[in-house]
Amino acid sequence: MIAEPVERTRPADGAQRVTAHQTVFVDQFTNGVLDPAQPMLGPVKDGGHIVANTAPGCWGPMITPAIRGGHEVTRPVAVAGAEVGDAIAIRIQDITVTSLATASGNDQVMSGRFLGDPYVAGRCPKCGTLYPATHLEGIGQTAVRCDNCGEDATPFTFTNGYTIAFDGNHTLGVTLPQAAAEEIARDARHYAALPERSAQNPILAFAPHDLVGLVARMRPFMGQLGTTPSHPIPDSHNAGDFGAFLVGAPHEYALTAEQLAAHRTDGHMDIDAVRAGAILICPVKTPGGGVYLGDMHALQGDGEIAGHTADVAGAVTLQVHVLKGLKIDGPLLFPVLEDLPFLARPLSEAERARALRVARQWGLDELEESAPISVVGTGPDLNAATDNGLQRAADLLGMSVPEVKNRATLTGAIEIGRNPGVVQVTFRAPLDRLERAGLLPLAREQYGAG
Repeated sequence: MIAEPVERTRPADGAQRVTAHQTVFVDQFTNGVLDPAQPMLGPVKDGGHIVANTAPGCWGPMITPAIRGGHEVTRPVAVAGAEVGDAIAIRIQDITVTSLATASGNDQVMSGRFLGDPYVAGRCPKCGTLYPATHLEGIGQTAVRCDNCGEDATPFTFTNGYTIAFDGNHTLGVTLPQAAAEEIARDARHYAALPERSAQNPILAFAPHDLVGLVARMRPFMGQLGTTPSHPIPDSHNAGDFGAFLVGAPHEYALTAEQLAAHRTDGHMDIDAVRAGAILICPVKTPGGGVYLGDMHALQGDGEIAGHTADVAGAVTLQVHVLKGLKIDGPLLFPVLEDLPFLARPLSEAERARALRVARQWGLDELEESAPISVVGTGPDLNAATDNGLQRAADLLGMSVPEVKNRATLTGAIEIGRNPGVVQVTFRAPLDRLERAGLLPLAREQYGAG
């Protein structure tokens, strides 16, 4: 790993120059807050690679109140040449799960153990320490103990939870009974494959076992992947839905609604299409962009309706490219073909030939040339998130919102990434509009369009 945040050389004129790296290896994590004032790793070259060993996202950090964001994500990596107002295209080349098992489920907050927000500001209910350091004593849902006074200090427990073990090829998982869950809990860090620098208490120590014998297919993706916001924001709240909890909050990370809208980059999406083979495009709102990642999920149904899914550790390889002057407010996605809604998939040659015959019967000589794109929208609820995504799509492509609505109805869908407020506005967009936005090369790369 590159040990120093930035490596510099000093040319003959005495000025400092940053040396960009072809590959940056990352095994360091934030304390749960994405802060543009903190030094970034790298920089990585435009066109270079980021290789990261990520820690599980949700439950482990959620029961570790010293982590101030509800997740444990990698330290951001600067991309050479990325300036505010640009965008960074991220090709997701590989996602490999390394955990042998994980635990998850639906949560409940524990009264008296946080200041306003259990994800961000955990507090010991006995000694009152904010963000207390903790340790594990035994296993089960009372195992997280305050270092200062020994009190049970987890801000969350399960209402219904499970322990799931994976096959050797990481193709499926099976939920386990109590005895097996407790055996795994006693060696939780091993089965979770926690990276050495991870600070979280492994959720496997809770040994939940409400679901037994359920089989689930694995298809890993990144719940967190994006760029650093332009103001300190707890990582799980870098989106319009969870971020709404920061508005008027009583802790030090409080924001106004206007600040949240201006600074967030929506890196916390929980969209299952953010997986190997996809191309994600993220806004640059702070110099260098600051690409970070984490919250790898082994699997998830659309909406993540339980609030959480199978969070795992893993290895990720990304390639990054700077898109100069593509001023976007939130992420864009070119999913792999099979993840596109049926209506959004590119037309086959046979379909185009049939459509052209119909068009010519009615005096129309040419058909619109188009390619799929998915625009991410977030907000306090799904209606607000949809409105946000529609407006972003309209701004990107120079259309009215009503036109985008029609296109998403005829050639796409509104897909739910996360309940309560992350959506994809997916549709086929005219190639000339994609070209005007500088996105046509990526569309052609992904779908062979035009």
